[in-house]
Amino acid sequence: MSSSRLRTRGRPLAVLAVAGALVLGAIPAGAAPPSGSASGGRVLAGASQSAPAKAQAGKVSRTYAPGKYIVMLKKAPIASYTGGTASIPATRPLAGRKVQVASVAAQQYRAVLRKDQSEVAAKAGVRSKQNYTVALNGFTATLTAKQAAALAADPKVLAVSKDAVRHPTDNRIDYDFWHLAGLNGVWSKVGGISNAGKGVVVGDLDTGIWPESKSFAGAKLGSAPDPANPVKAYRQGSDIVMHKADGQTFTGTCQAGPSFPASTCNTKIISARYYGDNFLASLAKPSDISPFEYLSPRDGDGHGSHTASTAAGNNRVHAVVEGNDFGFISGVAPAASIAVYKVCWQAADTTQSGCFNSDMIQAIDQAVADGVDVINFSIGGSTESGATDPVEIAFLSAASAGIFVSASAGNSGPGASTLDHPSPWLTTVAASTMQPREGSVILGNGRKFVGNSTTVHTPIGPKPFVAGVISGLAAAPSADAARCFTGTLDPAKVTGKIVECDRGGNTRVEKSAEVKRAGGVGMVMVNLTDNSVNGDLHSVPTVHINVPGGLVVKAYAQTAGATVTLVPGNITGVTTPFPQVAGFSSRGPSQSSNGNLLKPDIAAPGVDILAAVAPPSNSGRKFDFISGTSMAAPHIAGLAALYKAVRPGWSPMAIKSAIMTTARSLVNADGSTSTDLFAQGAGNAEPGRMFSPGLIYPAGDRDWLGYLEGLGIDTGTGVPAIDASNYNQASFADSAVVGKTTLTRRVMSVSAGLYVASASVPGYRVTVSPSILFFDRAGLTKQFRVTFTRTTAPLGDYAMGFLTWKGAHVSVRSPVVLQALAVKNTLPVVTITGASGSRTWPVVAGVTGPFPIKKFGLAAPAQTAGSIAADGSDQYTVVVKPGTKLARFATFVANDNNGADIDLSVSFGTGAGAVVVGTSGSASARETVDLKDPPPGTYVATVNGFSNAPGSTATAYLFRSYQVGVGGVGNFTVTPANSTVVAGQTVNVTASASGLDPNINYLGWIEFIDGSGSTFVANPGK
Repeated sequence: MSSSRLRTRGRPLAVLAVAGALVLGAIPAGAAPPSGSASGGRVLAGASQSAPAKAQAGKVSRTYAPGKYIVMLKKAPIASYTGGTASIPATRPLAGRKVQVASVAAQQYRAVLRKDQSEVAAKAGVRSKQNYTVALNGFTATLTAKQAAALAADPKVLAVSKDAVRHPTDNRIDYDFWHLAGLNGVWSKVGGISNAGKGVVVGDLDTGIWPESKSFAGAKLGSAPDPANPVKAYRQGSDIVMHKADGQTFTGTCQAGPSFPASTCNTKIISARYYGDNFLASLAKPSDISPFEYLSPRDGDGHGSHTASTAAGNNRVHAVVEGNDFGFISGVAPAASIAVYKVCWQAADTTQSGCFNSDMIQAIDQAVADGVDVINFSIGGSTESGATDPVEIAFLSAASAGIFVSASAGNSGPGASTLDHPSPWLTTVAASTMQPREGSVILGNGRKFVGNSTTVHTPIGPKPFVAGVISGLAAAPSADAARCFTGTLDPAKVTGKIVECDRGGNTRVEKSAEVKRAGGVGMVMVNLTDNSVNGDLHSVPTVHINVPGGLVVKAYAQTAGATVTLVPGNITGVTTPFPQVAGFSSRGPSQSSNGNLLKPDIAAPGVDILAAVAPPSNSGRKFDFISGTSMAAPHIAGLAALYKAVRPGWSPMAIKSAIMTTARSLVNADGSTSTDLFAQGAGNAEPGRMFSPGLIYPAGDRDWLGYLEGLGIDTGTGVPAIDASNYNQASFADSAVVGKTTLTRRVMSVSAGLYVASASVPGYRVTVSPSILFFDRAGLTKQFRVTFTRTTAPLGDYAMGFLTWKGAHVSVRSPVVLQALAVKNTLPVVTITGASGSRTWPVVAGVTGPFPIKKFGLAAPAQTAGSIAADGSDQYTVVVKPGTKLARFATFVANDNNGADIDLSVSFGTGAGAVVVGTSGSASARETVDLKDPPPGTYVATVNGFSNAPGSTATAYLFRSYQVGVGGVGNFTVTPANSTVVAGQTVNVTASASGLDPNINYLGWIEFIDGSGSTFVANPGK
């Protein structure tokens, strides 16, 4: 989310994706465009999800714009304070216990934190607005650029982060895919359905809840404990109290508001609160809120009801939607209780909808204080949260207090490095498919194709078949009609026919609504590129099909006399493999850890999940199918609740490890085993195996703080730094293997016995030491080292495999991801100032033999002066010449500290065939897109205004384009130009330039043997 208003590039609620509802009953049967890199921390995202504001990564030098910030202090908050301040005892709870925020020690320590916050604020001349002390030690404040910089430099401050807006993660059960029900199901192993999650509280941070749904039905709260059911919640004054399975007490409340009286809560919904002060303050006027929204815990969108019912909705809820019987659904942990924390809001203008960091931190603070056991967080973005993102840091304290946090990975796949929530103390969840609900398309020429469908219940056709691209109104662009945009189809061409509509550009259900408006009787929705297929509840019977079949269908629909029949089920004779990773599911590698911590952690069902929604904003439906990692995360939250009920003393990381090491690999579309660990993490969670993990990879406060220190963040704790590759997680990742790498882990025994290591990673020789571990009892911890030595692994490619510890009837599997490099470069950007200068830095060779180093440039920019208003747009055409090694497109302002904010997007080609190849959308007016080895041709750079400096109506800037090639300006040299090395050898590289104009900003490129390199910048800031 943006600093003041929700915008598409701001971090969307991890597009609310519901993964936990289980249907237990019967179900009816030219040159290629280059890749671009954005220098900004945010990217321009699609309508379903936006990227987070760029977070401060440690104590780095940077500029700040005026605005609202969250200031985080280094001193531990109440949830993770271990003592040592003014003789105040520790307030961090012991394992298995909740934070006692009302204790004398907590009150004393809160006073210390508030005093520190006041002093830090006063020193910078700042007045705090909201103060946090439980999960985060910090405050919000509206700051000038100077104040923000002063606070960032204060030794007591961990980070200063712009308040950002996020969004839920969804796109729009299920069969009992996980085998939870039945005599041999998982629920039977935990004492039956009535005990599946009993005594555990799942906190759902989302859009609220629709309490009338049968998924949330419960008995009226009594006024005293029930001796026959000790974990049954009851009222105690204005509080709602539950004595949990772990012996601790949860204390919540039913916060009243419009359409949500204090009597709404019951023994299922045992607490409901809402946090929207900062969202409401972002609206120009109160009436800008959505007509479906409520200023109470009531769900105005449906996303929160979906995620809550997926994780912990009641068992055997009969789901009938628009007269169609989909059987019975259930949450993963149907006996668990739900605590609602509404943090995401809907505006009348949907671009203004979202969730503010500052509101969410208040909710996390309260959830920790209340004593929840599990938090589901289906909120996120298409780029990673920074290491010191305030929400991620608040979740660190939640994990320190023993709370398991399940977070959606994001819905921006299948591109690389598109995930959010990279922090190791979170369990980051990808979305996978289940047995699909299918429909078939029979073309008039006899060809048959299968896709997903929840709306084709009886055969339809044969009917005339037309493509949207040739069925538009005269005034409608053909590209819009092809995607069946609202108001584009011509009834004269569509009435009584089935229409082919391309995916993309608008929501999937809007396409079928347009077909119905124009008189169409059915739709075939076609993916033009490989992506998920979804069983949305459409306005007309619809089958959604993927490539390559979809392209055949699209072409046929454009032929004269085409006909088609839609039938329920799969009649093609070709079985659809599952579980596959969803096409939309965000992928690694994680950039914040430099690829040295594997994310996502795990995959869970997230496609076509049927669960509760809010009827008013969902066409009157009480249940709906939704897809997204927002749906996958609550599946894992539900599993954690099952675990907490059976083993209440287990830590969040122990549960995470157990789920990861007992997972199974997904499959590809052709049925083969998937090896894409950046898509699936450890694999698809297997509830039937997770209670017998054998070994776990434990982690806690020191590991997390060491991880942050390893990223260069001064936590003020003195904890030694840990490289992300050596963080003690049940996975292994190293993105810079130069010859070989040795990684260290420790494991704790869950069951006694002998465990023998085996490992296989293509292109590597793997040595585990010791390779045999013996534990004579549970609870022992031992350390081991793994050395991966490159043999035949291709340089620059990722190799993926597994390391497994095998014991008696136990297999403990961990994913491994390694990237072999020809060189490890320690300085990606080389800068000098003035007419001449040089820099020397070390690189490490990963090969034996010749080691050439080439230089390109220097290049001076072609530049044009421009001025842009907020919401304005300028375009610049740049013809990139053959032989260009690096093309840079950039905006430059002399003063980037005045609050101005503009964005940059670069496309290859012109007109309808243009393809976006790079974007940069930071919170500043200096944006950069670099394209390495770009195809020659025409590029169009679009500069978009977002905000101007206070008091101004436009932002003056320079648009610059660079083409770095073989020739160049000035005397630019790199040594050694050629050398011979052995793998693992360090080479000192020197780059020098002279004869430059000190008033011009120059750009060069230094390339190593593997094509990687460093940008050389002369006179930065000019």
